[in-house]
Amino acid sequence: MIKEVIDKQILELRKLWHNKRQLLFQVLNLAMIVFSALMIWKGLMFMTKSESPVVVVLSGSMEPAFQRGDILFLNNAIDEVGVGDVVVFKIKDRDIPIVHRILKVHQSREDGEVELLTKGDNNRVDDRGLYAPGQLWLRREDILGKAVGTLRYVGMVTIALNDYPVLKYVLVGMMGLFVLTSKEG
Repeated sequence: MIKEVIDKQILELRKLWHNKRQLLFQVLNLAMIVFSALMIWKGLMFMTKSESPVVVVLSGSMEPAFQRGDILFLNNAIDEVGVGDVVVFKIKDRDIPIVHRILKVHQSREDGEVELLTKGDNNRVDDRGLYAPGQLWLRREDILGKAVGTLRYVGMVTIALNDYPVLKYVLVGMMGLFVLTSKEG
């Protein structure tokens, strides 16, 4: 059965290669799909004021509230965050954002700026050990957003694609192949 599907796709690619107008149409169709996804992402970034409006929970530090593989929707347009809010923050010189709950809110005496202390629900101690060297509190600009929604376990696909990079290329290649060889109407 799989061999039949592969043979059919190869036959469609050969036909497509000989019909340059149809090939151009299919390539433009694929580009339109890619650019539409990028526009949706940029639109979400604009609406939520977050550089990353959707994140995947990568560890078990927030169990039982969030499991590994849950997708969180973030909103950074909310100015105030308080104790008990689940936030995603980024530490200087680290690539991967962290999803944890606000444990304490502290107002700085010097400039009146609000500072935050976070902790994972499943962790024994607060996050000061995770912060940058010498940093005791998070500032509001460290926060990427407050969690406002979740999809359970859907992010396991993302985790699998990151754990097995070859799978990512195979999946993207297959999707591109099917878009190129599909016929409309």
